[in-house]
Amino acid sequence: MASVTFASLRNDIRHKSLRPVYVLGGQEGYYIDRLVEEFEGVIDEADRDFNLFVVYGSQQLDVATVVETARRYPMMSDRQVVILKEAQTMRADQLDKLAPYIMSPSPTTVFVVCFRGDKPKGKAMMDAAKRGAVIFTADRPKPKDLPQCIKAIVDDHGLAIEVKALTMIKDYLGADLSKVHNAVAKLAMVLPPKATVTPEAIERNIGISKDFNSYELVDAIVSRNFRKCMQIVEYFKANPKANPPQAVASSVFSLFSNLLVYHFTPDKSQVSLMAAMGFSQSWQLRNYEAAARNYNAFQTAEIVSAIRDFDVKSKGIGSRQDASEMLRDLIYRIFTARGVLPA
Repeated sequence: MASVTFASLRNDIRHKSLRPVYVLGGQEGYYIDRLVEEFEGVIDEADRDFNLFVVYGSQQLDVATVVETARRYPMMSDRQVVILKEAQTMRADQLDKLAPYIMSPSPTTVFVVCFRGDKPKGKAMMDAAKRGAVIFTADRPKPKDLPQCIKAIVDDHGLAIEVKALTMIKDYLGADLSKVHNAVAKLAMVLPPKATVTPEAIERNIGISKDFNSYELVDAIVSRNFRKCMQIVEYFKANPKANPPQAVASSVFSLFSNLLVYHFTPDKSQVSLMAAMGFSQSWQLRNYEAAARNYNAFQTAEIVSAIRDFDVKSKGIGSRQDASEMLRDLIYRIFTARGVLPA
């Protein structure tokens, strides 16, 4: 079995360093979709009618026909590509019929099996894949890795991006990388090649406010600008679908939970702090030095407790108060924190 990363597998495909069988699966459909596009691109446009076959899985699919297609010889080409999509819709016994082919594949066919989810059906198929296929598992990015994932998508479109603009995309679109890809693709269509994506470009082309977003709220909290915080929260209250209070609070929680780590990390060097906070880029530390001056460790711990309390009550547990009003109250608790935790 060969297990690979998205970047290394994409690089292999682009350089035509191909294996006979690939199994692509996992929760993050964005990576699977992008790799399928790369596999489709292996066959020249003029030859795709003859040497590119895309089959959609279903419980009625005749697996024998798929295997027969994979074993045929390419037409006037060195290779053909056969892609089985949505394999998670098939029964385990259907998928297991692919095992003999995976164990002894055609050397002139690139056979790709795609499924969504963590646990693929078909034990015999997966046992065969572990012996000789390339297996790629598309995991959803962890919150701390999301900025780097978004930046990679921006880089793929030949653009650069400002930190604030990146955070606006992260806060507005979250971990849905397919939506991020579509938004960045839209920007790439209207911006010049190698342009830098700015907050203004995002506001103009995607519709995310550059003045009233979670990034600006966090900045206002860091600088203890209470008036600006209240202005932003009132904007959120008027636009709850675009700015769900729970999602906003998540950004605030990220600030203070990381700030707690910052306070209790003895070595305040950049390398040590990045390791302790799980950051991969130095710019991610930008706010924490200023925040540490304005919120000591005890205040930070009290604020983290207040955010956890907000999270529980905003879900209707122990409170029926409107979540937007609760967010307003949370901001007040942040600014009045004295560093005393409840007994």
